[in-house]
Amino acid sequence: MSDKFLNSTYDLTTPQETQDHYQKWAGSYDAEVAENGYITPSRAAAALWAQKPDPDLPILDYGCGTGLSGQALTKVGYRVIDGMDPTPEMLEMAAQKGIYRSLTGFEITDPDPLEQDAYDVIAAIGVIGTGAAPPETFDLLMKALPRGGWLVFSLNDHALALPEYPARMNDWLDMGAARLIFRENGPHLPGMNLKSDVYIVEKA
Repeated sequence: MSDKFLNSTYDLTTPQETQDHYQKWAGSYDAEVAENGYITPSRAAAALWAQKPDPDLPILDYGCGTGLSGQALTKVGYRVIDGMDPTPEMLEMAAQKGIYRSLTGFEITDPDPLEQDAYDVIAAIGVIGTGAAPPETFDLLMKALPRGGWLVFSLNDHALALPEYPARMNDWLDMGAARLIFRENGPHLPGMNLKSDVYIVEKA
């Protein structure tokens, strides 16, 4: 039996802990989250396609991990997807899926790894939250978008329970710097009785 990593994910507190955890988990990640019915990527991809059904729309899959979000985006119809992730072992698994136009690594401590205005749509599905990317990642991604660009992302129950995570989005909305296009609460990891909110936000 392979080691289990999912339960301990939400206890990670530092970037190095996070990277080490995902490095060890890469080989069994897909199987373990599948056992728990991981559905947020499919929900997010379907929401985006309902709003922007353009197969040739370039999308950055930020924090792509092993490629499950890219796979979900491909299944709904998108064909031009680039992935970024700080964990080389995760990128190796993503490459095996054969769905990405390009895959790029970056240092997990890099405060600004993104090229400005390079994509009109950025996806960060299952990325921002405890044991993964910190709240300020929302700011990083929004700043990288051009005006009118869209961010599709999710916050699971653990992140929603901590004010600092939804607060990042709410600050942008309250200032008029962003507009909420879509929000839906639904299943995330049914096997763990976890839900998530899926959002689409437009940069004003």
